[in-house]
Amino acid sequence: MTAIYKRELRAYFSTGLGYVFCAVFLGLTGFAFSMFTLQPAIGGSDMSLPVYYSIVIIALVVLLPILTMKSFAEERKSKTEQLLLTAPVSLTSMVCGKFFAALTVFAGCLAATCSYYTVIALYCEKPNFGVLYGYIIGIFCLGSAFIAIGIFVSALTQNQLSAAVGTMGVLIVMIGVGFLNSYIDSIFVRTVLSWISLYDRFERFCYGQFDFVALLYYISVCFAFIFLTVRVYEKRRWA
Repeated sequence: MTAIYKRELRAYFSTGLGYVFCAVFLGLTGFAFSMFTLQPAIGGSDMSLPVYYSIVIIALVVLLPILTMKSFAEERKSKTEQLLLTAPVSLTSMVCGKFFAALTVFAGCLAATCSYYTVIALYCEKPNFGVLYGYIIGIFCLGSAFIAIGIFVSALTQNQLSAAVGTMGVLIVMIGVGFLNSYIDSIFVRTVLSWISLYDRFERFCYGQFDFVALLYYISVCFAFIFLTVRVYEKRRWA
C-alpha cells in the first residue's frame, strides 16, 4: 500500500492537480473566513461560523470530486489499469493507497485552515475552541466520506469529467436528503433519510462535543465505499 500511496501523492503534485486543489480550497475558505468571521469580529459583531462552514462544505462538494476523479478513471483511460491489477499488492491495499493519498492532500489543506483560529483568539475575549475544533473534526470526517465516495465513482468510469460530475451528484443527494425531513410525515421515511444524510451527523460536531456514534458512521461510510471499490476491481480482475 505504501508504494501506491507514494505514487499517488507524487502524481497529485507532479500533474499540478494537488496545487490547484490547495490553492482554490485555501482561497475560498480564506475569503469566506474573512467575510463571515473575521470582519464581524473586528466590527464587534457576532461571528457567523455556521455560514462559514456551510461554504466550506459546498466547496468540498465541488473540489473533492475533482481531486478524486483521476484516481481510477485515469488508469483505465491510459491503459495502466492492468499494471495495477497485476502488481504484487492486494486490491484492498491498492484502493486504500489511493484513498489515503487523496485524504492526505485534503487533511493538509484543512490543517492549514486551523491557523485562522489564532485570529479568532486575538479578537474574541472568550473564544469557544471546543466548538471550533468540533467543526474541524466534523469537516474532516465529512471530507473523508466524500473522498471514499469519489474514489468509488471514479472506479466505475474511464472519463474523469463523468467521475467528477457523478460524484458531485451523489454527494448532493446524500447531503440534501436530510433537508427533506421537515416536509415528510412518515417517521420511518424520515429515519431512513436521516441515516443516509451525511450532513445530519456533521451537525452533531457543531456543539463542541465529540460524537462517537457520528464518527463511527463516517468510518462505516468510508469502509463501505472502499469495500465496493475493491469489489468492482475484483470483478474486473477476473472478467
